[in-house]
Formats: sequence, C-alpha cells, structure tokens
Amino acid sequence: MDSCFSFLTLHKSVPTGQDTLAGGISQVTIRDAQFEDISTLADILADSFHPQKGLISWVHPLLRLGIYEDLRHRLRSSLPHYLCLVAVTTVSGSAGTSELLAGTVELTLRSRYCWPKPNCQHLYLSNLAVRKSCRRQGVGENLLLACEQTALEWGFQDLYLHVLENNYQARQLYLKRGYELHRVEPSYTGGLLRLPKRLLLHKQINPAGLSSPGQSLS
Repeated sequence: MDSCFSFLTLHKSVPTGQDTLAGGISQVTIRDAQFEDISTLADILADSFHPQKGLISWVHPLLRLGIYEDLRHRLRSSLPHYLCLVAVTTVSGSAGTSELLAGTVELTLRSRYCWPKPNCQHLYLSNLAVRKSCRRQGVGENLLLACEQTALEWGFQDLYLHVLENNYQARQLYLKRGYELHRVEPSYTGGLLRLPKRLLLHKQINPAGLSSPGQSLS
C-alpha cells in the first residue's frame, strides 16, 4: 500500500515557545514509512517515550537501538493489515524551506478473546510520536486522521489504543479526536511501584465526520 495524504495542509497559527520551529510548519504530508526513515523515526520514538533525563540518559542509546531493530523488523515482515505512517513537514526559516520527518504512528490488526466469539480482531494504534520541535501544531491530529481513513479503507470502524493516565497532553488529543475510555487495564504490581495506569481508549469511526484539522477532505 503506497498511500499519500498530501491534502492535509495546516492552516492553524503556530504557537510560540521552545517546542516550535522558528519559521513554523506550513504543510504536513502523511505517507508510508520507508526503510530510509527508520533511523530518524527511532530518534523521534526514543525521545518521545524515553526522554533523556536522569539515569535514562545512560541507557538511552540502548533503548534507541531496541526501537530501531523492532521497527526494522516490523517493516520487513510485510504483515497484512500493518502500516507505519510518517508525517513529513515543510519548514520555512531564514535559510529557506526544507523538509523533515515530524512524527510517526503504527496501525496493526490484533486479536483478543471476547464472548461469545472465540476470537475477535480489532485495529490497534500504537507508537504515536511527534518530534519535539513540531508538537502542538496539528501533526499528531493529522496522523490520527490518516489512521482513521486507513481503517475505513480496510473495512473497520473501530480503533483502539493505550495511553498512560498521566499523559495528559496525549489524552487531550485523543479526546479531541473522539476517543473514549473503554477500560482501565489491571495493574499487576499491586500498586507497590505506583506506576501510572494504562487506559484503553476506543473510537467508533464515523465516515461522515472525517475531516482534517485545517480543511475538509473533499
């Protein structure tokens, strides 16, 4: 599948702050990940899920290497109903315009036991990550929209994802896109480690309600 959602053009104003690019993002294009993207995507994922703070900075290279190898394996496996998308942005600055990878997300088909059927399959969204300098500019929302469009193309109307209860920025994004709490995953540590709970979110996609943050899809 060689999809490209080049119509997803952002018209939002760019917020100020250290997490934004000097010239701002003028356009974002969603496409399938390529093998040459893996190194950059590993950087984005490692920085998003394992920020280099405290002791984590010592093991960060190993964590990044693990992410790199896992992603390379998934891209090589050519599994049915698996897709890794990337957001490519056009950035304007004093030196002119340039392109860079701004974010990524993965979509895959998973199975689970559910009564009365012995096995149910559902689409699961994971590893949504946005480059720090591109956050709060609509990149994550456009990646979610592309996943929802792909789900409909594959014949599915339900999407599931996990988010940590203390990841308030991500939860706000998912709430904005219509995701609702499906269940709170049980903790197997008995609360001893005081780890944040994992929330399973669900969205039933309404084809008529799909539109990009900046413009309609027509």
